[in-house]
Amino acid sequence: MSAKAATIASPPAQVAAERRPSTLASWYVLLMMVLVYTLSIADRYVISTVLEPIRLELGLSDLEVNLAAGLPLAIFYLAFGFPLSWLIDRGNRRNIVSICLIIWSAMTMLCGKAKFALQFSMTRIGVGIGEAGGTPGANSILSDYFPSQLRPMALTVFSLGAPIGAWLAAQFAGEVADGQGWAAHAATALAGTTGWRSVFIVLGAPGIVVGLLIYLTVREPKRGQLDLKSDEPHPSLGETVRFLWGQKSAVNLMLASAITAFWGWGLMWFTPTFLQRTYGMTVGEAGDLTGPMHLYGGIGATVLTSWLIAQPWFFRDPRRIVWLMGWGVGLATIPSIVIYYTHSLELTRAMLWIFVPAIYFYIGPCFGMLNNLSPPPMRALFCASTLLAANLGNLILAPTIGGWLSGLFASGHANSAESLRLALLCIAPSGFWATYHYFTCTRTMLQDQERATGVKICAEAT
Repeated sequence: MSAKAATIASPPAQVAAERRPSTLASWYVLLMMVLVYTLSIADRYVISTVLEPIRLELGLSDLEVNLAAGLPLAIFYLAFGFPLSWLIDRGNRRNIVSICLIIWSAMTMLCGKAKFALQFSMTRIGVGIGEAGGTPGANSILSDYFPSQLRPMALTVFSLGAPIGAWLAAQFAGEVADGQGWAAHAATALAGTTGWRSVFIVLGAPGIVVGLLIYLTVREPKRGQLDLKSDEPHPSLGETVRFLWGQKSAVNLMLASAITAFWGWGLMWFTPTFLQRTYGMTVGEAGDLTGPMHLYGGIGATVLTSWLIAQPWFFRDPRRIVWLMGWGVGLATIPSIVIYYTHSLELTRAMLWIFVPAIYFYIGPCFGMLNNLSPPPMRALFCASTLLAANLGNLILAPTIGGWLSGLFASGHANSAESLRLALLCIAPSGFWATYHYFTCTRTMLQDQERATGVKICAEAT
């Protein structure tokens, strides 16, 4: 693979200086959007930590519990993603993000009150509807607080919400479910719940406070103020779809991130249950094993990636960022296969320390590159398209296929632990498929970015 350097012709310095918000304001907004993403990931994926006790209490099979817990959220998340993103591209994004956060946080708390499967599914629908507006709105806001050169870095910092949220959903939630710590006692005292029900109360309540804080303290920026194409009219949905389809690099990057989500987050959906069944762990013990990997490994991978792509010698050519994602996912696919093949807990632990960080490092660069491949009035819909594909993979296809395969293998007289192991071994190699799309994406990236933003990237042979 030949590499080329690239120089970026940015907007004139005087115009950029006039339009750019203060550094303090930009980083404050970035911090608030990190909180939005943290709570989104925590409230969405906490279900995987407590999936087994929910299944046992409600008397469901592997397929049934995944259909009740994952499918309703995913369907409504996807269904409302485009309408809300259309509104985000036209309305006050600060207001939409804060309202959505308050809605999904309240519905998360109601999950802890569900008495039967249908009730639980209805509350997850509410979570999905609210979350549909969170990440697209946050991405769009940040793109008007950071110029194109800094967007991949800013969106990588934004993606720190993923490992922090996953830690909350794993180790912290596991301790609460096992009745350990102050949070478990607080949930019992305030809501009268214990076990897995208290987890949803504890994770939902802070979101209402953060939503109000965003509404009161974050200023809505002028749309496209840091781009050369800032005054274009709002396109129709059809125009946006046609433009997106013409951006071949964006299409391949969306496919790559979606398959990565199916591979990485899909496997992690089942991993706590896999550890509990295979190695006889409690919910809290499984959370204690994976929680530090999400928190320290995920943050470490995200920070390292953020630092790397912010370096001028590396970032001059944005294709290098995509090549980095492709090689990272491809190499991490190997330990992901070993995890579900081996019967050694120590080897599983070692491989998880490689695999878990790999499901984070691509998120921020992917968001950042997609924002640079879309015009300002289309960014929320571009983000929604990416999230639609990604969540179709990790919230619908992976849980459904994994649950179905587990039941299929169990019908062949395998026990529940071995049937789940075989199902996950069928999913793990999909990381190689994602790698193909990352590398394909780079073929037209330079031309597509100039077409979207007006920022010319002049490739020079090195």
